[in-house]
Amino acid sequence: MKPVHSEICDRTERRDERLQVRNRQTGEVGLSFGCTIEGDTVQVELTDGSLDSWPEDDCEIVETK
Repeated sequence: MKPVHSEICDRTERRDERLQVRNRQTGEVGLSFGCTIEGDTVQVELTDGSLDSWPEDDCEIVETK
């Protein structure tokens, strides 16, 4: 597993945090709610309420100030 995916999965699944994440390819923003280790994806709830799954390489955590 890659470091970003590990941090997102650890905080989302083990600490019950929903992280704001951005898709580097599309610019879409949503909240994480799960991960699939086998497929190296992050499950995301988009701002319109729809659900999506993004490859880990496309995800970055949005830092809030």
